[in-house]
Amino acid sequence: MKRVHFALSNVLGALPHGRALRLPIAYLALVLLTACSGGANKPKPTELKAVVPVVPVQQVWTARLGAVKFPMAVNVSGTTLFAAASDGVVAAIDARTGRDIWRLNLATPLAAGVGSDGRVASVVTLANELVAVVDGREIWREKLTAQAYTAPFVAGGRIFVLTADRAVHAFDGNSGRKLWMQQRPTEPLVLRQAGVLLAVGDTLVAGLAGRLTGLNPANGSVRWEVPIASPRGINDVERLVDLVGPVSRLSNVVCVRAFQASVGCVNAERGILQWTKAADGNVGLEGDERLIFAVESDGKVVTWQRVDGEAGWRSELLRYRGLTAPSVVGRSIAIGDASGFVHLLSRENGALLNRLTTDGSAIIATPTLVGETLVVVTQAGTIFGFQPQ
Repeated sequence: MKRVHFALSNVLGALPHGRALRLPIAYLALVLLTACSGGANKPKPTELKAVVPVVPVQQVWTARLGAVKFPMAVNVSGTTLFAAASDGVVAAIDARTGRDIWRLNLATPLAAGVGSDGRVASVVTLANELVAVVDGREIWREKLTAQAYTAPFVAGGRIFVLTADRAVHAFDGNSGRKLWMQQRPTEPLVLRQAGVLLAVGDTLVAGLAGRLTGLNPANGSVRWEVPIASPRGINDVERLVDLVGPVSRLSNVVCVRAFQASVGCVNAERGILQWTKAADGNVGLEGDERLIFAVESDGKVVTWQRVDGEAGWRSELLRYRGLTAPSVVGRSIAIGDASGFVHLLSRENGALLNRLTTDGSAIIATPTLVGETLVVVTQAGTIFGFQPQ
């Protein structure tokens, strides 16, 4: 029941529009009772030990954005970061100073964002609208077929959107004209969580259910599909399988996590699976030329060898602390937690190198390195700029 309970809490309200969660009343009641009884027995977060900073880090600026309640992705173009708040504020910020380049209030709640190619920024509203912004000015918005929880991907003058009905859409970035849609087989449930959408060479790579799929960005045709995980279990909740972001890309190889099932690496140029390993995590991963870094559902930090998936080092310093996906920062990996701390662990062995404080609310997005600045966004809507030495 552990996986069922966790999965249900992540999929309620995450269905395509017009679709209901259809489970037997007795079963649903059992799951809800499990959730209620599990609250009292929920493991306590591991106590944080005093740390002697090995990697000096200086806070250099802060900026206010607004509360964030959706799976926001911090998008980077050069030294500019693009971010958004739940109330519809979208901003381009200079990561060197924390000052606004531009800021726009769309005056409508957001469900996903931000994607940008440095010129066009794009978000998705709770009303299922895809919105494009240039230089702080809305240029168009178009209705989507379903809700989206993954930030739009902007490249080549186009905006690509992954929606909760297992479809990928392409729009002209300047006009909003619909170019194509690729619909894949759907399942009853999807995660209310950021998925996978990126480009590798001339291929658009998307996570569709448990498969990493390569599409032709010109027309949406499928070039290849590689399974990372397959549905299992006896009901819709237990059979839920989705790929979650962020991913680790090195050249043509993309490594990705399937929600509470596995991690794997795929040659996205040829559509060939290199390896998969069982893994029980619910957020994406990161990597360098040697290792893949990830956190499990219980807060263990784990690694695999990039070349073959063999296990590397593990750390239990941050168990049950509600961790973000990791981000590579120099000789460290940066991981945010639900108490507003950012932990810097050694890439070599997982040793604690430093701990950064923010405003005490949960770190809502994966810490992101922009130039020489580590950008951290909290749920309360504060953006912090740190500079590791």
